[in-house]
Amino acid sequence: MREMLAPTAALVGQGLGESVGLITDGRFSGGTWGMVVGHVSPEAYVGGPIGLIQEGDSITIDAKTLRIELNVEQQELDRRRAAWVQPRPRYTRGVLAKFAALAGPASKGAVTDPIGVF
Repeated sequence: MREMLAPTAALVGQGLGESVGLITDGRFSGGTWGMVVGHVSPEAYVGGPIGLIQEGDSITIDAKTLRIELNVEQQELDRRRAAWVQPRPRYTRGVLAKFAALAGPASKGAVTDPIGVF
C-alpha cells in the first residue's frame, strides 16, 4: 500500500490543495495536507461507483457526514456499469497473487486470516 505524501505534496505544490480532493487505496502519513480519503479498496476493482468515474465527473466529499457521492445520474451510472469490465489481476502467480486473493481490506489491516477481523 503506497504512502500518499508525494501525491498530496504535488497537489499542494501546484496550488491545488484547496480545490482538489484525493481518493485512494493508499495510506497517509502525518505530513499529508488537504482533502484526502484513504483505504478505499477494493471499491474500483469490484465495480463500485469509484470504478465508474470518468474524466470531468463531479464528486462530493463531505467530511462532516462521512460521505463520498458521485454526482452522475443513475441512468448514466447504469450504462457505465453495463459496459464495465473488471481489470485483470496484475499478478496471477506467486506470493503477490496469493496475497491479492486472500487479503482483506486495508481498513481492516489487510490480513489474510479474517477470523474475528471482518
